[in-house]
Parts: sequence; C-alpha cells; structure tokens
Amino acid sequence: MRFPLCLAAVALAFAVQPVLAADEKKSDAAESAPERDVPPPVVSVTKHKGMFGGQAVSYTATTGETYLKDKDGKPLAAIFATSYVKDGGDPKTRPITFLYNGGPGSGSLWLHMGAFGPKRVVLPDAKDDGAPPYPIVDNPESLLDVTDIVFIDPVGTGFAHALGKKDPKDYWGVSADAKSIAEFIRIWLNENGRWNSPKYIGGESYGTTRSVALINELESSYNDVAVNGIILISTILDFAAPAEVQGNEMPYVLNLPSMATTAWYHHKIANPPATPAEIAQQARDFAIGPYAAALLKGNALAGEERARVRAELARLTGLSEQFVDNANLRVTPGRFYKELLRDRGLTIGRLDTRYTGVDYDRAGEEPDNDPSFYAIDGAYTAAINSYLRDDLKLKMERDYVTIGGVRGWDWKLQGQGGRDGEVYVNVAPYLSRAMRENGGLRVFVGQGWYDFATPFFGAEYAMNRSGFDPARIQFHYYDAGHMMYVRPEDLAKLSSDIRSFIRGR
Repeated sequence: MRFPLCLAAVALAFAVQPVLAADEKKSDAAESAPERDVPPPVVSVTKHKGMFGGQAVSYTATTGETYLKDKDGKPLAAIFATSYVKDGGDPKTRPITFLYNGGPGSGSLWLHMGAFGPKRVVLPDAKDDGAPPYPIVDNPESLLDVTDIVFIDPVGTGFAHALGKKDPKDYWGVSADAKSIAEFIRIWLNENGRWNSPKYIGGESYGTTRSVALINELESSYNDVAVNGIILISTILDFAAPAEVQGNEMPYVLNLPSMATTAWYHHKIANPPATPAEIAQQARDFAIGPYAAALLKGNALAGEERARVRAELARLTGLSEQFVDNANLRVTPGRFYKELLRDRGLTIGRLDTRYTGVDYDRAGEEPDNDPSFYAIDGAYTAAINSYLRDDLKLKMERDYVTIGGVRGWDWKLQGQGGRDGEVYVNVAPYLSRAMRENGGLRVFVGQGWYDFATPFFGAEYAMNRSGFDPARIQFHYYDAGHMMYVRPEDLAKLSSDIRSFIRGR
C-alpha cells in the first residue's frame, strides 16, 4: 500500500517524536546530573641528554596536561603539551618556542616527531611508509641547542580535551582556539618563570593561521605577551582568495606556480629550466600578468589572445592544450592531480605532489585519495604513541587524536563582523598590525615547492599587501611539499634556516 507523500511525512513525524522526547530527557538528565570530580592533571617529568646542532644538551622533558580554568578556579579543559627545557639555561637570554600543527583538528605530532623534537621517525622520502616497526631515532636537527620548545595540542587534538560538562566546541573556532592557546602560554610562562625570555610562536598549515590569530590575542591587550618572532611553515592566512567556488578567479592565479613546479618535477615541461625556482618565477610572471588579465576578461577573451594564453598555460602545467581549453583555462587542483600523469596510470599527492598513487581506474575526474597523506600517517601515529608512553613515561588511558578531532569550526574572526567579515576570512591583517605595533617582531615563512594544501604563491600574496614590512619577513623555499621535513635534505635546511632566524634576533 502506498501512502500519499503528505501522509508519509506525518507518519514519519509521529515516528520520530518518541526518539526526540527521549533525547530531550537524556539532555535534561545530563544537565541535572552532578558533575564528576575532575582528577588532577596527568604529567610526567623525565631527564635526558642529546646532541643538537652539534651541541651537547641536557634537558628536562615535561609531558602532560595543563588545566584551563574559569574565574572561580573550576577546570574547564586540559591542554596537552610536551616541554623540553635545557637544564641550567638562563631564562633572561634563553629563547622559548611554542609550536603546534594545524588541521584544524591536528595534534602536534608532525612537527614533534618529524622535525624539531629530540627524536624523530624515519620515513622513506616520497614513498609509502609501509608497516611497523618504524625507526625512531635521535634527531640532531632539533632546535634545542638554540631554544627551549613546547609542543602544544589544542582541545580536541592529541590528548587535549574538555573537562566535566564543558562543551569542547566552545574551543573550536579561529578566535576561541587562539584564546585558549594564549591562556595556556600565559600559564606556562607563570609556572616556569619565563616572562622575560625571548619568545617565538610557530605552526604548520592551519597552525600558521593559529599563529597569526594567536599574536592578536597575545599582543592586542594591556596584558601583552610580546613576541620576538613567528615561524610559519606551509602558510595559509587568506582563506577567501584560494576558495574554489565558481566565480572566484584567484585560485587559478595562486595555484598556477605550484602546477608549474610540479610539472617540472615530473618531467612534463618541454625544455625545462634548471631549477624549480626558475619555473616558479616564470609561472608567477605569467599568472599575475597575461593569465590574470585573461581570466578577468571572461567571455570577452577570444581569438589570438586566448590562443596565446592557452598555449602558455598548457606549457606551464604540463597538460595538453585540449585539456586546458576544455577546462575553459581554469584547471582545478583535483583535476590536475588526476590528469598530469594519467598517461602513466598515476595520480599525484595534494600535500606533496612528488608522491604518486594508483587509483581504482584511470578514468576518474579526481584521485581516489591523497597518496602523500596515506604514505605517512601510520608511521607518525605509531611514533608519537610509542615515544610519549615509553620514552617519556606518560601514563594516559585516552587515545592520541592525530587529526580530525574537531567538528563545526567557527571561522568568524573577532572584530571583523558584518557581511564582508563573514565571507572573507583572512587573518593576515592581524599580522600586519602586530608588526606595526611591535618593532621587534620578525616573521619566518617556509614553503615547499610541491605543496597544494598551502601553495607558496598564496603565502606570498597574503603577505605582500599594504601594511606589511617586507624587511622583517624571510621567505625560504624547499624541494618538497607541505611537510618538507620528510625529505632529509630539507629537514636539515629547515632546521638550519630557523636556527639562524632565532639567533638573528
């Protein structure tokens, strides 16, 4: 028997009512239930020695929870962090660097176990990490010879979590997240007597967004925490310019140089220059010149001008003129990942386009998955759990959340209300203001040539606007992708570049 659509809808509504009522009762019961006692923070302290930057360093590792509290002292959330502090260091001259990853929703394991911690996991470069055991070795590239380091996991990542009845979503947003990390940093400085130490903050990917939102929280009040430097690795500050929505032409301009370096790497460019830097500059010049003009002309672009643009776009991307013409001169990253090596039966990665993968078939529009992520995640997850629990003696029952631990992120920016502020998400103005108001603040920017998650031209564009002092911004480039430190040569270069940046204060 078939019900009319309206009757079926009524029947469904009645069927759902008991469930909704039960949910409401559950919610009411949860609200009225007595709050369980919050246990003390879980903390482990151990002593170690190592060789970093050619220097022998004895240090204390402190890993565990720090509670954020309300004005009455009630614990609301546990930030998880691992601190490495040199024994006998002078707090007046010894720098302290606060580091985190991104996501949003990622723990700090990537920078911790891949780049700057005293131990790191060794992976094959641009290849699948395979199955365990994974080598976890001493890391001479750690920055502990020049700075103490605190790796931070925000609420919902790593072992960090909300306490009692506190809703973790209260911390899941650009401004809310930055406020919580600023509060943690102030607590850490209080507890460790480091208010007058040189200070650096830094992150990777969304961690760069967090850094700039964080500097706004640290330096925009009367209770300032002045910062000496910001370390931005694989930078994304302006989320509106690269947004892949119909009608927005900027993503094609900003992605083109990364397409060119990728095509160069995979030998898809005829008569290529000697270095990725050279092809990148050719692509930059074309992108902000003839290509941008062509895109802005829209349907008015025709004839010889369109033919010239099509030919140069095909040359720089390594794609056929027919393909770029079919795409109306607007090739999306997803199509590029699938099309560039289609003739070889391979796709390329998003985080690092040097990585290749094999899809179910060759006919798809976009890749099945990102080979540059599934090639590394197993090793990092195993490494952080093994290292914290075994080497640092942490006794923690919860699972470590590597990535994806937050939902419903609030992208609204504090002080940027109204319709335009809702639509155009860009934290770069926070950074330019901080540089204008803190004459000692310098910025380090590290970008991989083969990164599509945070393309290098997008980072350049975000910090090439009015209000920035280019003399205090350093750009460094690496022959890898988003996580350039997976390539041993670039780990050494990145470490050396940041070490020089910190020493250069």
